[in-house]
Amino acid sequence: MKILVLNAGSSSLKYQLFNMETGNVLAKGTCERIGAGGAITHKVPGRDNFYEEPDFKNHGAALKTVLELLVSKEHRVIEDVNEIDAVGHRVAHGGAKCRQSTKVTESVIKYLETIVPINPLHGPPAIAGIKACTELMPSVPQVAVFDTSFYSDMEDFRYVYPIPYDFYENDKIRRYGFHGTSHRYVSAEVARVIGRPIEELKIVTCHLGNGSSITAVDGGKAIDTSMGFTPQEGIAMGTRSGTVDPTVVTYLMKTKGYTAQEVEDILNKKSGLLGVSGISNDCRNIAEAAAEGNYRAQLAMKILINGIKKYIGSYVAEMNGIDALVFTAGIGENQMDIRREVCKNMSYLGIEIDEDKNANFERGVPFNITKSGARVQTWIIPTDEEYMIANDTKRLAFE
Repeated sequence: MKILVLNAGSSSLKYQLFNMETGNVLAKGTCERIGAGGAITHKVPGRDNFYEEPDFKNHGAALKTVLELLVSKEHRVIEDVNEIDAVGHRVAHGGAKCRQSTKVTESVIKYLETIVPINPLHGPPAIAGIKACTELMPSVPQVAVFDTSFYSDMEDFRYVYPIPYDFYENDKIRRYGFHGTSHRYVSAEVARVIGRPIEELKIVTCHLGNGSSITAVDGGKAIDTSMGFTPQEGIAMGTRSGTVDPTVVTYLMKTKGYTAQEVEDILNKKSGLLGVSGISNDCRNIAEAAAEGNYRAQLAMKILINGIKKYIGSYVAEMNGIDALVFTAGIGENQMDIRREVCKNMSYLGIEIDEDKNANFERGVPFNITKSGARVQTWIIPTDEEYMIANDTKRLAFE
């Protein structure tokens, strides 16, 4: 079985084609600048990468180019597009109704369109990707895999906000959580490498990148998570503020005359590591500046590290223990200084890492950085959301 996995952004389309018999990726790539020119990078294992700058007017044009590349003479990995058995889509938000991965139907598309107001950044491109597949591959089943679905079993006191209850009942304002596909993958993977059933484990997973979230996983189920109604809540991120006093919003509107949209743009696009450091949203650049003595860069790093530590501690309290701590995604997998500082002075909780292993970890594979004798195992686990999407698609496409 061959499954195409798509992740549509506002001006991009990432893709991977899986051979599910072997688990191998046959080809993968990224279409960029959709609607504003266009560029595609196409990668096939064992071959030179292909790069071109076609004119992508929309997501349909980008997908058409991808399908052509997959069967082209120079870059062929399949003989015919009809060899693609199903398509899996990463969809950030499932709202209140799409609580699990699901086969795409007209009613599912219509529902996703109704929740665009609470998912304005990620919703429209995901829908565009689904519709492009429907047009170009009308007989191929499609499955939507939602970032929010991992949190569908959380207890109500963890997802209902303490605001008038009518807003939850009538407007579905609640904590939804995001990055769920990543947290689901790495929590299962750490259980596998530890060699214990996930049902026995209490795990905290830290997905740290330009967007970051932390999740408490107890017995294989997510019981709490840092992101909320939107991916804005939680720790400081690349350009997002994370959690701030909501009165900051009204204060800025009253005293500065900002509109609601302007404040939203400030908190989403001009805050976080970028806003504090004034340098960059890239943690690597900020870490370099901090090492050179830049105060604001040092401050940004301390805010990030302290926020991560607070969530880990609170989740240990919620679960009454912890067996494993996981770092994943761009920062989590690659920034040894962040891992070191997060785990510093946490021996009371049983978290201690081996400095040498942390500094000399092997990239791209699960890697144990636990200090000998520590009660809690600490791991770097590369995430693989696309494989999880492919697996869900294989399971659901022909039900």
